[in-house]
Amino acid sequence: MQAIQKVRHRRADVDGLEVFYREAGRPDRPAVLLLHGFPSSSHTFREVMPTLADVAYVLAPDLPGFGMSSSPTVDTYDYTFENLSRAVDALLDQLDVERFFVYLHDFGAPVGYHLATRAPDRIRGLVVQSGNAHEEGLGGQWDSARAYWADPTDDTRAELPDWLTFAGTRDQYLAGLPGHLRTLHPPESWHLDWERMRRPGNVDAQFALFSDYASHVARFEEIAGYHRAHQPPALVLWGRHDAYFDVDEVLAYHRALDRMDAHLYDGGHFLLETHAAECAQLMRAFVLDNT
Repeated sequence: MQAIQKVRHRRADVDGLEVFYREAGRPDRPAVLLLHGFPSSSHTFREVMPTLADVAYVLAPDLPGFGMSSSPTVDTYDYTFENLSRAVDALLDQLDVERFFVYLHDFGAPVGYHLATRAPDRIRGLVVQSGNAHEEGLGGQWDSARAYWADPTDDTRAELPDWLTFAGTRDQYLAGLPGHLRTLHPPESWHLDWERMRRPGNVDAQFALFSDYASHVARFEEIAGYHRAHQPPALVLWGRHDAYFDVDEVLAYHRALDRMDAHLYDGGHFLLETHAAECAQLMRAFVLDNT
């Protein structure tokens, strides 16, 4: 019988930034680093952490600019995924975490892949949930983004979807979902996200990260090299209704990695909002099998 583990809520000073993080489990167990995406926070992991903490030391930070962590303006902080990864690295150092499994979701994927390519031996395994690292996942819905990255002008920006709004925040959870899944999503999630995004200057910070996503796409070949050379074990979890990353990405991971287990669910981009129990059990087993 699994023990019920409590989640602790802490704050750390990381190079002058206050980083909020959730922590559960004993530090002497294998570490699992949970990296959230846009526009969420560690709140997205609230239901999986107690199950994982039965076998692991689980950490879920709010990245700078998200959730309850500091949100400096773009004129005082350079919002790039590499810089976010440096903040996570510094937090891991403070907590004496050497090796870890890493959960990659959405914007958390470029952060996690910076950690992985910078120090491959630290990575015990990958849990990929709508975390893109191949061209196959970027379908036609990314055409306007690609046009803007290639030519960042007022005209190409005007062609981008208007997603940095309350409605756009809600759509991250609900876009593309049939009615029976929409009713499973608690609205508190996107209300909390939007409340934090309304902080002064935060919309500009989020747009800066969207712009830097082009640098992540440009690193796909480097990431492919990491996969080839190190072959980390991987658990891939995907919602078949994800409106942002195509399900072809799952097959791309399958072609890249020798030890890959994939599970496709009747869910969307924020799979843990509807399938937390199922995913938590798979993640628990993945940690046990690779420790």
